[in-house]
Amino acid sequence: MLSSLIADYRIIFERDPAARNGFEVLFCYPGFQALMFHRFSHQLYRLNIPFIPRFLSHIARFLTGVEIHPGAEIGHSVFIDHGMGVVIGETAIIGDYALIYQGVTLGGTGKEHGKRHPTLGENVVIGAGAKVLGNISLGDNVRVGAGSVVLRDVPSDCTVVGVPGRMVHRSGVKINPLEHGNLPDSEATVIRLLVDRIEALESQIEELKESRYRDLDAVSEALYHSLNRSCSESLVATTGSTCRLGDREIEEFLGGTS
Repeated sequence: MLSSLIADYRIIFERDPAARNGFEVLFCYPGFQALMFHRFSHQLYRLNIPFIPRFLSHIARFLTGVEIHPGAEIGHSVFIDHGMGVVIGETAIIGDYALIYQGVTLGGTGKEHGKRHPTLGENVVIGAGAKVLGNISLGDNVRVGAGSVVLRDVPSDCTVVGVPGRMVHRSGVKINPLEHGNLPDSEATVIRLLVDRIEALESQIEELKESRYRDLDAVSEALYHSLNRSCSESLVATTGSTCRLGDREIEEFLGGTS
C-alpha cells in the first residue's frame, strides 16, 4: 500500500505542470487524497471487515468529491486529475499509470451480480466526463475522449471518441497521456465525407441536367428543320413561296389560335 501511494505521489509531478511542491499535492489534490483513503479502505475490504471500508469511502467522497468503492482494484502510479465527480464501481479494475479526469464514471449497466464494472489496462487515459459502463475491457494505451460513452471492449493502442464511443485505431503507437490536442474528431470527419459526397452527387445531377438539355436542344433543332422543310415543300407546291417558323400564321397555328 505504501509503495503504491509513493508511486501515485510521484506520477503527479510527471503529469501535472501545476504541481509545484509536495505540500500542494498532499493537501490540495483531491484525487491523491481519495486514493489515500481508498488504499487503506481496500485493505480492510479484502479482510472482509464490514461497514468501515464503505464508511471511509463515504468520508472520502464528502471531502474530495471522488467516490471509489473499496472493492475496486487500482494499480500503482494512478493519477485522478481534479477528481470532482469521479465514480469508480466495486468490481472495476484499473491498471498501472492510468490517468482519469474529472466527471469520469467507471460504472455498471444494471443490477447484475459478479463482475459488472470495466477493466482498464495500463497507461489508459479517460477524458473528462467520459462514461465507461459494464463489464468491458480497455486494453493498454487506450485513450477515451472527453464526454465519450464506451459500452464495448476496446483493444490496445486505440482512441475512442463519441456517443456511443467509436474506435480510431492507432496500432503500435504509444499514447502520450497529455496530448489533449491530438484527439481525432470522427464526427467532423464523417460529416465532411458526407458533405463531399453530397457535393459530388449534386455535380453529377448538374451534369445530367446539362446533358439532358443538350439532348433536348438537339431534338428541338431537328424538329425545327424538319417542320421548316415540310412547310417549305408544301408552300412551294401550292404557292411557289417559302415560309419560316417566325411567320405569323405558323406562330398562331402553334399557339392554338384560329
